[in-house]
Amino acid sequence: MFKFNQANFFKTEDNEQIFYLKNFSVFDVTKTTLIFNYGLVCSNHHWQYQVEYFDQKGYQILLHDYRGHFQSTGADNVKKITFPQMAKDIKELSDFLGITKAYLLGHSMGVNITLEMAKNYPEFVQGMVLISGTFMAVNDVMFDSNIMEFVTPLCLAGMEKYPEVMKKLWTASGLNPIIRNIIHTTGFNKAMVSKEFIEIYLNRVGQLGPEVFFQLFTEMMKVNISANLDRMKMPTLVMGGLKDNVIPNHLQRTLASLLPNAESYYLPTGSHVPQADFPQMINERIDLFLNQ
Repeated sequence: MFKFNQANFFKTEDNEQIFYLKNFSVFDVTKTTLIFNYGLVCSNHHWQYQVEYFDQKGYQILLHDYRGHFQSTGADNVKKITFPQMAKDIKELSDFLGITKAYLLGHSMGVNITLEMAKNYPEFVQGMVLISGTFMAVNDVMFDSNIMEFVTPLCLAGMEKYPEVMKKLWTASGLNPIIRNIIHTTGFNKAMVSKEFIEIYLNRVGQLGPEVFFQLFTEMMKVNISANLDRMKMPTLVMGGLKDNVIPNHLQRTLASLLPNAESYYLPTGSHVPQADFPQMINERIDLFLNQ
């Protein structure tokens, strides 16, 4: 992924191990640093085209797994996997590595993590790139309807009553070609994103389990950061795809209008994951933003 990389673990104040990967040996304050925050039960796989591009450009890059995700610990205590705690983990990790300021890039739920960091650590966040996210509770806006308001309680009840059955269904769902096709069609620009990309994505979703998904989806259902947006004065680039079927594009436009120093970029045929649909266009636009 990187021309040069160092992978390791960082122990948080509450003794969880956070896995991270960086492409620099010692933090250089004269270079621009990028920290990537991925979406709900996603992974850094969603950023693969950006990571390769900006590594070749000479940016300092920090990748990490949230607590309870993949190589990081914390899955046995899902109630502590909250947006404030995840933001704190990233800040603690950055302090440990000597990173004094950085641009944060967030996709989907990663936008919520990035906004949480901008609220709690404004002096650290040099700027933000916010892709396909929302500042509102998702139960009323996801898929441009309130269907999740009814589906989520049913799924949570199923998790409580039949946990083993739900775990098996969750793990096996990525093997189902019908589900793969639905995800490919609704979440991505099917003509631009390969089936292999979707397979890797769903396989990693299966690794995390439904407990982490529903814990974080519950976090997304209680988001209320609107009152803090006008204090986030750092330069911000809000991006999205006009064919986003997951988070309606008008929410990204509203988010951009509420941030004091934001500009926007939307791809006419971009999906919920425009950085995978049209990586070159997204990369060049982010690079322009970083160099302005």
